[in-house]
Amino acid sequence: MHTPSPLKKGSHIRVIAPSRSASILSEEGIAQAKKRLESLGFTVSFGQHVFECDLHSSSSIEHRLSDLHEAFKDDEVDGILTAIGGFNCNELLPYIDYDLIRQHPKVLCGYSDITALANAITAKCDMVTYSGPHFSSFQMEQGQEEQTAMFQACLMNGGEPFDVIPSTKWSDDAWYLDQANRQFHPTKWNIYQEGTAEGTLFGGNLCTLNLLQGTSFMPNVKDAILFVEDDELVFPEMFARDLISLLQHAQSIKGLIIGRFQKKSNMTEEHLRFILDKHPMLKHIPVIYDVDIGHTQPVFTFPIGGNVQLACTNGDVKLRIHS
Repeated sequence: MHTPSPLKKGSHIRVIAPSRSASILSEEGIAQAKKRLESLGFTVSFGQHVFECDLHSSSSIEHRLSDLHEAFKDDEVDGILTAIGGFNCNELLPYIDYDLIRQHPKVLCGYSDITALANAITAKCDMVTYSGPHFSSFQMEQGQEEQTAMFQACLMNGGEPFDVIPSTKWSDDAWYLDQANRQFHPTKWNIYQEGTAEGTLFGGNLCTLNLLQGTSFMPNVKDAILFVEDDELVFPEMFARDLISLLQHAQSIKGLIIGRFQKKSNMTEEHLRFILDKHPMLKHIPVIYDVDIGHTQPVFTFPIGGNVQLACTNGDVKLRIHS
């Protein structure tokens, strides 16, 4: 698996909108995110079509493809951040020039609906992509420090292995509507099944990843360590069937990392453990949950196609990533 060159101070980041349009972001929010990325030493530019907006708050397949291809083709661009998530970036997958991307490997980072694009590129190009903050995620104020620290550890440390340290606090507030009034809770990563594992890391938003099953855009996740998360639209019974679909597809896995659920999903610890208890394959591998990935904040950065070591022993979790 090829790993793109790490980002560094002076790197040029291109913002594209392969899912929802950046036009749904406020001008103030765009300025905040751009300023924060510039404070990290980056230059920031935007794809030509990122602010176009159609009936589904997106833009045409042709224009989204154009911005994607141009970002990879432009030798001045070192890394690509998606503007935001959405529902439809899997529309692009049959039309992407994967040879172009293979010839111009670079960091691509986003989460949620971007799971489809990132995993397809990893599968087709044998290239690590990243599940992590969108461009819009950098407009968040409170909780940003830990989010940025993990982004830097994964993408700016020269490719060195790093330990993923749980955040000190997390939030599920609509921070993009009110930055000042936030409610935070102490973070605790929980263990369902102890054990140790090392392997290739694949995953992202669960229902989006499952859209790739049966296509050539799905990575080979057999015997991988999987990470999954879902948003407030998913309730316990839906998560249960989406999870079993992925487990049946994989046939066997080495470990499972589950992101923290949003409050509106009504996923309780009782519900989650009831779901996990159904699957014998999860009784013999390390399984953790309430991890800092997904739609709560902060959003941590994981390499799709990277190598990971997961150890859950004596109530302690150690997660080490080789991106």
